[in-house]
Amino acid sequence: MTTAVSIITIGDELLIGQTIDTNSAWIGQRLNALGLDLVRRVAVGDSRDAIWSALDEELTKSQIVIITGGLGPTADDITKPLLAEYFGGGMHTDESVLAHVRAIFEGLGRPMLDRNLKQAEVPRACDVLFNKRGTAPGMWFEKDGKIIVSLPGVPHEMAGIMEDKVLPRLQERFSGGVIVHASIITAGEGESFLAEKINDLENALPPHIKLAFLPGARMVKLRLTGRGTDKTLLTNEVMRHQSLLLERLGKIVIATEDIPLEAILLKWFTANKKTLALAESCTGGSIADNLTNVEGASGYFKGGIVCYYRSVKEDLLGVRKETIDKYGIVSEETAREMADAARTKLAADVGLGITGFLGPTTEAGVPVGTVCIAISDATQTTARTFSFKYERRRNKEVAVSVAMQQLLRFVTESHG
Repeated sequence: MTTAVSIITIGDELLIGQTIDTNSAWIGQRLNALGLDLVRRVAVGDSRDAIWSALDEELTKSQIVIITGGLGPTADDITKPLLAEYFGGGMHTDESVLAHVRAIFEGLGRPMLDRNLKQAEVPRACDVLFNKRGTAPGMWFEKDGKIIVSLPGVPHEMAGIMEDKVLPRLQERFSGGVIVHASIITAGEGESFLAEKINDLENALPPHIKLAFLPGARMVKLRLTGRGTDKTLLTNEVMRHQSLLLERLGKIVIATEDIPLEAILLKWFTANKKTLALAESCTGGSIADNLTNVEGASGYFKGGIVCYYRSVKEDLLGVRKETIDKYGIVSEETAREMADAARTKLAADVGLGITGFLGPTTEAGVPVGTVCIAISDATQTTARTFSFKYERRRNKEVAVSVAMQQLLRFVTESHG
């Protein structure tokens, strides 16, 4: 039997979209790895009644409730006094937390205010979860066989307490079941096509293995999730079903790792000792930004040239005026010369060029959303034209994703 978990996120800023809730996704992934089931996520504002009601509701549905937010030093941070009332016993000052808060302010050379000292006040009913990354401690409560954990809303502080204190305790308490995942990332076909193509394989899955379709930017991730008690047997079973899906899907598969494309590219280029250079027009450096989000990118990514103006394409990259005059700024021919130029000018093994009209207006009669992507190495240059039907920002996001997909497909098919 699985253990149900609910997450309650607190903060008006979450409800109005001022802050994006990344905490729940992070927590959900870590809990899933322990074999715990995240069954509900609830967001509430900085309201005593809303928080109290959410806690009452979630404790009827889950054995574990994790709360994030509302633990800072400002007046709207009401979670601690509410929890002290909810569990009884009032508040007291935790001396270890107080010493930690004092040390932080002394190290910064800043005076402490009374509101900072209040960070050391915690409900008597809780076990204090030390926060080495900040001043607000986490809190662990138990009531009627249920576990309630309250954590700061600051993501890196929340993650630190979860990793140091919460996950080890939960693993020790609930280590009965195991969950095994296997992923397949596809590109070039829609979710409906995939579902039809593998319908019989999905129907043949045993009850303890489920298949999820997770569509993204011009790609679909298939995720197998198996639940059981014997990790080795379950892993072998899930891998067998993954192999059947891979055989059926063939060339539309671009990866089998559940990590971002930029991380997959890093692994491939590093393992094969190849380097990459970019020439970006319509994406304005966004591909380079994505690639360099992964630590270690400097080991293979030589750099990129953002060539937004036609004159930069011609004067800096050396794209021929005749090519642009004949075929246009947005054309496979121009993209090819951009890719070749990026590769040669930056002395890289592989070059990628991208040019397009993202909208809302068009030029030279080329439809909005038209994007040309070319990839080059020492022996060949390939190019493809894509048509995206979204608004400008979404067109750019999709163009970046598709460019990385095409790059991954090019290097794996050309170089193994």
